Amino acid sequence: MNQTSEKITDEQSFIKKLGPGIITGAADDDPSGIATYSQAGAQFGFNMLWTVLFTYPFMVGIQMVSARIGRVTGHGLATNIRHHFPRSLLYSIVSLLLIANTINIAADVSAMGEALTLIVGGNAHVYAIIFGLVSLLLQIFIPYRRYVRFLKWLTLALLAYVATIFVVKINWGQVLMGTFFPHLSWQTEYVTTVVAVFGTTISPYLFFWQASQEVEDMMADPNAQPLIEAPHQAEVNLKRIQVDTYFGMGFSNLVAFFILLTTAVALHLHGITDIQTSADAATALRPIAGEFAFLLFSAGIIGTGLLAVPVLAGASAYAMAGAFNWNNSLECKPQQAKRFYSIIAISTLLGILLDFIHIDPIKALYWSAVINGVISVPIMVVMMVMANRNDVMGQFVITPTLKLLGWMSTLIMLVAVGAMFITMIY
Repeated sequence: MNQTSEKITDEQSFIKKLGPGIITGAADDDPSGIATYSQAGAQFGFNMLWTVLFTYPFMVGIQMVSARIGRVTGHGLATNIRHHFPRSLLYSIVSLLLIANTINIAADVSAMGEALTLIVGGNAHVYAIIFGLVSLLLQIFIPYRRYVRFLKWLTLALLAYVATIFVVKINWGQVLMGTFFPHLSWQTEYVTTVVAVFGTTISPYLFFWQASQEVEDMMADPNAQPLIEAPHQAEVNLKRIQVDTYFGMGFSNLVAFFILLTTAVALHLHGITDIQTSADAATALRPIAGEFAFLLFSAGIIGTGLLAVPVLAGASAYAMAGAFNWNNSLECKPQQAKRFYSIIAISTLLGILLDFIHIDPIKALYWSAVINGVISVPIMVVMMVMANRNDVMGQFVITPTLKLLGWMSTLIMLVAVGAMFITMIY
């Protein structure tokens, strides 16, 4: 084999390793996340860039734990919680997850509708309905193996936020100083924004989605089995999970970094600090960074929304199905998993409906972040306990390094949630 063919083979092998991790990471930069990062960049400029670098290793750690639980046991997180923990804990977590995800879906379809209105004109509510229904129909009627390829290609939409950097003028010296030597503050607004960024970056729905996608990938391969039953499959699969998660979370945080940087340069430095939604950020960019940057930013909102909405609805469905032992898989036809698909449909349709009752987008995002923060800590604690139990993971309990990262991630979220409640009280 010549060098060219070897290189192609290596590239193909690398691409094949990318799946649940890259899709999960990309879905983290949904329109709601874009709004949060835009608010942070516009309000505090370069002094927020450090947050996405700081959270990266901890995001990798906790997402890798969720992926390993799914692949080792052959079950999603909710099923494993049902098997090993009190039902009251399970039902509380799943109920709050459904509420948070539905609010997030509402914010995302609304942002997509507003973004398309900015580009071509028309009615944002009508576009929101179309985007929500298209997402729903794709999930219901396209088998998982074909649909997951579509989601992989949608991750490229995030490159729009990398491209915007090349159409705005940047002082890279200031960027480096702001990233590695930021001016930190204990002011309520600054602390609250840091907590919001942390909560946006490490979100419960991502845990449920990645674990379930590992199970989906395993079920799609007739030769694959849970690692606890087929230890000989462990080496290649655990390596794949590692590569997939490191790359997926790195891609996610890189894009978040560029969104923060774009809004810091184009908005904060021009005195624009009040950004309410991702569409507001795109509109504010237009007169400062130009038409091309505006179009890229707006198109990115639509692309990431099309990726994130099915992940949010799917995570809710996997959680409910696992909690009540329903048949569940995106590979199943609708009649084979009626209750599973009904949760996807209800979550998506409720999200669309919420767009019509004129919920304050900032309040919606705020309460979604509060709920996510509240449930993220117990979910992470439960995940870490499961990942260290031999009766759950067999010989594949997590390594000391992953254990450290996972518990550190849990501690950081606990501190963040505590800080959030302190700012709410005072």
